[in-house]
Amino acid sequence: MKLKKSELIINNDGSIYHLNLLPEDLATTIITVGDPDRVSSVTKYFDTIEFSKQKREFKTETGYYKGKRITVISTGIGTDNIDIVFNELDALVNIDFETRTIKPNHTSLEIIRIGTSGTIQNTIPVDSILISELAVGFDSLLHFYDSKHIQNKAISKAIIAQTNWSEDKSKPYVVSYDENLGAKFKSDSVINGFTATNVGFYGPQSRTLRLALQDGELNNKLANFSFEGNKITNLEMETAGIYGLAKLLGHKAVSMNAILTNRATGDFSENPDKIIDDLIVYCLTKLT
Repeated sequence: MKLKKSELIINNDGSIYHLNLLPEDLATTIITVGDPDRVSSVTKYFDTIEFSKQKREFKTETGYYKGKRITVISTGIGTDNIDIVFNELDALVNIDFETRTIKPNHTSLEIIRIGTSGTIQNTIPVDSILISELAVGFDSLLHFYDSKHIQNKAISKAIIAQTNWSEDKSKPYVVSYDENLGAKFKSDSVINGFTATNVGFYGPQSRTLRLALQDGELNNKLANFSFEGNKITNLEMETAGIYGLAKLLGHKAVSMNAILTNRATGDFSENPDKIIDDLIVYCLTKLT
């Protein structure tokens, strides 16, 4: 079936609408970062950079690190941006732009998020590295897709029950990382985690400046949550959307987190740039 121009929007130069990328610009191994400025923090370690482009918050560079072709792209903040980035990355490899039809042979991407995060467990130190084995989404992104088959409904129900989750908020959904890709990034120096993906940085993560919260105890409830040995470890804003869309689209994804703050103790990293750089080097080393 030919995709309508309103559904698959292609720019005049043949590139995909938001990312402004051509199919040949993309490697099959992709590192995502939130901040456009962090793209160069990754690619500064590359042997060569063959391509660089930016449109809006989406900056992309493709090059080689120790002989491996890798694309680094910034997503901006939030799962709304993840919806754009992941659908368009998939389109670049799995849709024929000339015929506007889905290719008969599926290409699977391996996608590694390198991001920052805050822990809600007082036992997890600032400046540590955490891999998200599971993620719970407090946004509503996955509910717009036929996605029940990839969700862990038992954990979702337990979160709703144990936190007395407000019916006015989006129903939490739980998804897992790709175990095969994730295995490449595990080590004794990395903490195994269960990440909560929030829809904002302030109220949704229980930060208060001048606005009162609907549930001032939510972070404590999340920190005390437990289901079959699973405890929620950290908060950020993209991982659940990444895992959900990657699974639905047939890609492999893993989220690696630099823990910059401990919300339970009130601590913040004294040198956040160092732990972020340590995480970048760690991930590049594991990829090759």
